[in-house]
Amino acid sequence: MSNHQIPPQNTIDTSSPEALAKCIKEAKKTTPVKVYIQGKLSLDTNTNIKIFGGESFWILMGEYEDISKILNLHQKDIQHYHLEYDRRNSAIPLLNPLQLQARIEPGAIIRENVTIGKNVVIMMGAVINVGAEIGDNTMVDMNCVVGARGIIGKNAHIGAGAVIAGVLEPPNKTPVIIEDDVFIGANAVVLEGVRVGKGAVVAAGSIVTKDVPPNTVVAGMPAHIIKTKDSKTEEKVRILEDLRG
Repeated sequence: MSNHQIPPQNTIDTSSPEALAKCIKEAKKTTPVKVYIQGKLSLDTNTNIKIFGGESFWILMGEYEDISKILNLHQKDIQHYHLEYDRRNSAIPLLNPLQLQARIEPGAIIRENVTIGKNVVIMMGAVINVGAEIGDNTMVDMNCVVGARGIIGKNAHIGAGAVIAGVLEPPNKTPVIIEDDVFIGANAVVLEGVRVGKGAVVAAGSIVTKDVPPNTVVAGMPAHIIKTKDSKTEEKVRILEDLRG
């Protein structure tokens, strides 16, 4: 259904907001639709529209502009039709996950030009924007948001509902960087420009406005250091390898 002209994954410099913005600007905008038609039609198959069925029942897939012309041209012959769509003038398609060595659950939204590592788990409702990077063995839990160019390292856990702020504009801002082995609690928010150091823990519901040192535990609004990570904390935030195989 998609005729996007945006370059394939990782062919642009995803670390550059200017490159991403140019890519979005130059991409062919698309409004793909699917329509089910009941009616005896005579359709020209020599078009960009994908046509299935025949005689009195048809399924058409293509751009809204092309489909609408057919609906208008054949309105006298159409008994019923049902039109499905999920976007308008979209510039960046969704990432094709079929070749990933990762587990992507239903309802996750991942845009093209996102890097997904081996054994990553993306749960239902998570949204990962263009240019983001997710390292090996990391879990992005339900309803998380990872913004444009956000970077998450290996063996991390991003709790349900957490927001890892990215940034595309203003271009002089830096996105969030989550280093390896970090645990982000549910509904935490990590703001633009923040780096969370290796092995750190961010408590649920925290709002992180400044860098977090490695192997520390932060909590609060705004988040502040409450202790150094100890064996008790290690056990509480231990990740389960069986969930990532």
